[in-house]
Amino acid sequence: MHGKDFCIVCLEIVMYLSKKNGVLKQRNDKMRAIIPVAGVGSRLRPHTYTIPKVLLNVAGKPIISHILDTIIDAGFDEATIIIGYLGEMIKEYVLDTYKIKIDFVEQEERLGLGHAIYISRHTFSSDPILIILGDTVFDVDLKGMIQSNFSEIGVKSVEDPRRFGVAETVNGFIARMVEKPETPRSNQAIVGLYYIKHPQLLVECLRDMIENGVRTKGEYQLTDALQMMIDRNEKMRAFPIDGWYDCGKPETLLSTNRYLLSKQPQPEQADGIVVKAPAFISSKAKITNAIIGPFATIADGASVCNAIIRNSIVSEGATVENALIEDSIIGSNAVVRGNYKKINIGDSSELEFS
Repeated sequence: MHGKDFCIVCLEIVMYLSKKNGVLKQRNDKMRAIIPVAGVGSRLRPHTYTIPKVLLNVAGKPIISHILDTIIDAGFDEATIIIGYLGEMIKEYVLDTYKIKIDFVEQEERLGLGHAIYISRHTFSSDPILIILGDTVFDVDLKGMIQSNFSEIGVKSVEDPRRFGVAETVNGFIARMVEKPETPRSNQAIVGLYYIKHPQLLVECLRDMIENGVRTKGEYQLTDALQMMIDRNEKMRAFPIDGWYDCGKPETLLSTNRYLLSKQPQPEQADGIVVKAPAFISSKAKITNAIIGPFATIADGASVCNAIIRNSIVSEGATVENALIEDSIIGSNAVVRGNYKKINIGDSSELEFS
């Protein structure tokens, strides 16, 4: 076979395999994720008085890093981050840490998730987008999701769907979506992961809602706009998600920390330290005469001495001495000294037991 013929055959094989796997795209195509993080995180106070929720440390890095690392691993090279409360801190961290193209949009008024997506419309085109909420960590096959020929909405079966948007399905396709229904007709909660094949149709529906003042529970809901898309013949499939980890409350933040730690490489034992896996200990932390774990995160700059830490997060720059800490979150630069107690102390605080 001549060299030219061989090259043609190779090209045909590559084209065939690309089509078969549903991943054929142009070399210069861009994939963009939209990440709304404008909330104040009131359920995580006192920690969120001084730091935005998405910068709270879980399993060794901020929540926003878990999200960005996931989308980058799936091939995304552009992102829109919708900021609000303490947004400059988010912007500074992300720009210092990541090199992909990121646009920041400020949501000055908290008018709902639909409103957040609408004000960011100038950052995306007619190409498909992924919307991923900024207070949730997902363990999901994003590559499989974005290869679909249809829009895909992440769902999970829950015991009480009244706190969520709910999807009603027929043969795997969504027939109806309702935001926080009083009497749900389905237990399929919409969990905050949306792959939208035709984002310009979404923008049209959001525009119609906002111009006509269509609100649910006082806000412009993304769920309502998605239902309008379905009413205008957009096909959407329910995409089952098992790995859905909320970071919105202290107890769920600790639960998410436990899960993520169980998936990570474990630290080695060292003199004066007993590590009970799973755990995370930053290389920039100072640990002496301590038992760390199970399910403990010790962040950068933290100092732990004569202490036992389990099922807890000790944030950046915090100090724990002569204490047993369990089921607790120690905020950045907080100081805990004294006896064995269970606490939830905010950033830059100091607590000393006699």
